[in-house]
Amino acid sequence: MPLDHFVTLGRSGLRVSPFCLGGMTFGEERGWGSTAAVSEEVIDRYLDCGGNFIDTANSYNRGHSEKIIGDHVGCHPARRDRIVIATKFSFSLYPGDPNARGANRKSIIAACEESLRRLRTGYIDLYWMHYWDWFTPIDETMRALEDLVTAGKVRYLGFSDTPAWKVAQAQVTALLQGRTPLIALQIAYSLIERTVEGELIPMARELGLGVTPYGALASGVLSGKYTRANAAQAQPRRGAMVTDALTEKTFHLIDIVNDVARQLETTPARVALAWVQSRPGVASTIIGARTMEQLEENLGALDLRLSPEHEAALEEASRPKLNFPAGFIAVVGPHPYGGTTINGQTFPVSPFAPKNDAERF
Repeated sequence: MPLDHFVTLGRSGLRVSPFCLGGMTFGEERGWGSTAAVSEEVIDRYLDCGGNFIDTANSYNRGHSEKIIGDHVGCHPARRDRIVIATKFSFSLYPGDPNARGANRKSIIAACEESLRRLRTGYIDLYWMHYWDWFTPIDETMRALEDLVTAGKVRYLGFSDTPAWKVAQAQVTALLQGRTPLIALQIAYSLIERTVEGELIPMARELGLGVTPYGALASGVLSGKYTRANAAQAQPRRGAMVTDALTEKTFHLIDIVNDVARQLETTPARVALAWVQSRPGVASTIIGARTMEQLEENLGALDLRLSPEHEAALEEASRPKLNFPAGFIAVVGPHPYGGTTINGQTFPVSPFAPKNDAERF
């Protein structure tokens, strides 16, 4: 699947590439990103391959990520208009100011104006709430975002890193009141992080939100570079985000990923990315690229198709333990449909059902 085989994002007509270029690595302020020059080369290569979807945030590298994108793309109107630029609000760039972060009206509007300035554009295509602000009523957040849409400064809305029940509250409220609904959900999702399958993924599919996963390689844990042999000496750029994940359970999963990669004559990173992109509800997977080599490696996953046997092996090695009531529903949920076939799925007879008419009261 090439980058220019676009998908619609959620319950909207916005067309985006199946892989989104993440901007967290644009800038070196956090110690593991890339220079502006390299970031520009990565952006150019992604666009030349047919990609049209770039994701960043006001907090990435203290705003430098947005500035790199603005200086290279935003200041060229013709080029900017063919790209879908997504950015986020919530994080503060001004320590000590209680209203410089979060999702209240004052913070959102100020953050939007600053992002527009750094991105050197008159509008943001997709504006994300980066994470839930539990001090601010969600209705205030949605009203402020609606005002930005009405003003033409924002085109579409999405939430990231927010509990499913709060996203559902925001979405249902917006729909009932005739406001601009959310079209997308950005969450961590990988073979290592699958707990989102309990609430967030089903919620997104039910309420019309296209899922744009980040962290598909789990900060490089699934890239193939880490093994049992080198784990003790590993000094990854992202520190504990990687080392804390290097457990025996993870290494067992890495063994399976590596085995699938060998059978398909590809790389572990491509296997991990292809698995995420194939999951139900996923629209566009966010890929990070600190170097041109990483970009080319990640883009190669678009051409990879996992067989049912490979998917089953990965499923077995990565199956998560989900919060209640996921396990209860998996066991008891089929009982009401016992002995029937619905939408092509056949259900067993419930063990609680009477065996014959004489057993009914």
